[in-house]
Amino acid sequence: MKKLFVLIIGLLLLTSCGSEKKDKKIKIGITQLVEHPFLDNATEGIREALIDNGYDANEIDLEFQNAQGDFGTAQAIASSFVQDKKDLIFTVTTLSGQTMYNATKKIPLIMTAVQDFKLAGLTGENITGTTNGLNVEEVVNATKKILPNLKVIGVAYNTSEANSESQVNQLKEICEKNGFILKEKGFTKIDEISPAIDTLLPEIDVLYTPTDNMLVLSINNILEKANKAKIPVVGCMDSKEKPGVLIIQTLDYKKLGYRTGEIGIEVLKGKKPSSIPIEIPKGTEIIINKKVATSLGIKINPNLNFKNNVIIK
Repeated sequence: MKKLFVLIIGLLLLTSCGSEKKDKKIKIGITQLVEHPFLDNATEGIREALIDNGYDANEIDLEFQNAQGDFGTAQAIASSFVQDKKDLIFTVTTLSGQTMYNATKKIPLIMTAVQDFKLAGLTGENITGTTNGLNVEEVVNATKKILPNLKVIGVAYNTSEANSESQVNQLKEICEKNGFILKEKGFTKIDEISPAIDTLLPEIDVLYTPTDNMLVLSINNILEKANKAKIPVVGCMDSKEKPGVLIIQTLDYKKLGYRTGEIGIEVLKGKKPSSIPIEIPKGTEIIINKKVATSLGIKINPNLNFKNNVIIK
């Protein structure tokens, strides 16, 4: 009888432990720097990838936090995620990735919306993900075809953001190779952008806009000033619906986020982040806006030859 009692207790303990193990959810965090349609789409893509692959509310405990553009808040989010012992963390934007990496070198970090991982110092063993780095030279090549008298390119950028620095470095090399003059204006605060644009516009033939978080938030004001001055705006603003931009290189952030989510799942299944190469975006397009060209008095030669990914509409 005593042996039977011990056996029953043992079975109950095993059942209890098994149930506890089964009920334990995977802890996943998503930290995003600022609310913006592009970044929101990336986060939505991550969520969809998780759900589509069976990582729903029954399997994971998903916590999303947005720093609303505040660095101190981003640091607090990073500390909170580490203290909560997340099993895996997704970061959206370079600064979110840097803040999270400063907080942990152990928890797997799957990053997206990072222009240049190396330049941003994001090369740790616990890091992988996708870049939103676009091809600056393709934009410049399309620009010089429809603006044959192009001589001076202007760029305003956040000097404290690695994404912007990477693109400006590319732009410098491209301008040197093509014999263009590059006029630069740096800023570190959003209220410094408007004066920077006002200084640049009288001195340039075209304004290049990098994928810069602050610049993106100010794009409507920039376009209003540039269009009034009859200065074309080109760049990597990643939106097919942005009126007023003459040439734009587009990127589907939802697809980028979805692929980032898939990479995260690979890590959850046992792959080491360091074994997964950083992926670059595929299927980008360069769109030349005929309506904007007409409003600026620019005639596009119908006989010009462009690459297959260049669309005039």
